[in-house]
Amino acid sequence: MLQGVRVLDLSRVLAGPWAGQLLADYGADVIKVERPGAGDDTRGWGPPWWGEGDERQAAYYLCCNRGKRSIAIDIATAEGAALVRQLAAEADVVLENYKVGQLAKYGLDYAALSALNPRLVYCSVTGYGQDGPYAQAAGYDFAIQATGGLMSITGEKDGTPGSEPQKVGVAVTDLFTGMYAASAILAALIERGRTGRGRHIDAALLDVQVAMLANQASNYLVGGKTPRRMGNAHANIVPYQVFATQDGHIVLAVGNDGQFARFCALAGHAGLAQDARYATNAARVEHRAELVPQVAAWMLGRTTAQWVALLEPQSVPCAPILDLPGVFTHPQVVARGMRVAADDGTPMVAQPMRVDGQRPLAKRRPPRLDEHGPALRAALARGTHWPGDDPPGE
Repeated sequence: MLQGVRVLDLSRVLAGPWAGQLLADYGADVIKVERPGAGDDTRGWGPPWWGEGDERQAAYYLCCNRGKRSIAIDIATAEGAALVRQLAAEADVVLENYKVGQLAKYGLDYAALSALNPRLVYCSVTGYGQDGPYAQAAGYDFAIQATGGLMSITGEKDGTPGSEPQKVGVAVTDLFTGMYAASAILAALIERGRTGRGRHIDAALLDVQVAMLANQASNYLVGGKTPRRMGNAHANIVPYQVFATQDGHIVLAVGNDGQFARFCALAGHAGLAQDARYATNAARVEHRAELVPQVAAWMLGRTTAQWVALLEPQSVPCAPILDLPGVFTHPQVVARGMRVAADDGTPMVAQPMRVDGQRPLAKRRPPRLDEHGPALRAALARGTHWPGDDPPGE
């Protein structure tokens, strides 16, 4: 779908590369510019590793760089900056996540490159944005989860064992920023088709994290109360949390009054759904402290598998809590083809969208450092602004 779109990816670690990989999955030609000798920071974030010797790649790096070509360029040199400008002259998109103002020293900022190429869509990913008192501060996902409020509502509630603020198990702020950046880039490309002009996109992790607070932010802004950590419970829905069973745990996600009535009937307590204290979700939220212990006692009467077999066919939302081996052997995950391999066998997770029944997935494996550098530099030396893509794997 993005065939012919040229992306110059100057970013590293996760948020920017995630956006670049998504664009590659949709068919864009993405050239990844890396530091000579070291490359992207995540190349060293192992174990685990894939491959041996010089071919060894960190699993972290592999998760967000498929479909790209790699060239090592020292942008701090006049020659290196000139190569980047040569590529940018005919690029459609530039992705970068340098500190604010750093690329201006090399003539690679938006002002300089847009003067060279007015059609350029230039996306700057930073921790705190292009302006404001924290603009110069380094931004890392963990720190942004803290500053942006996510950790204040994640973890066991105060007074329970293990109670402390918790980060999410993956770098969700980086990932969301990559997704937001990609959608803004696509919107800017569509607009450019009408106007012929590019845009400068300011993608800040902190802004994204605040936006990601979603209903919790709305709860605070509308209700005036500060949300607190509730463990696995939901601020606005009851019962909607993890419960212990005879042999483990289960997620029970009752989202409306009809589901609650069916759940009570299946559990052998149909009358409870008629109790005015529990008949509506608003009432259940108000009487959470009385209702949840009753439900918890019921759930101990069956195994997780028994509860799933009882509730799921009757459209009462529930789920076992799977580890990663369980995820990748789950029959629906297998049927949907979420585990895939690159052209050289590198294991990867599929792009989650399907378009006309097919997943738009870049099959080229994540590149080795400077893998395509010699060919790209040779083409640039011949005066080619944007060297054509080579066959995957070459």
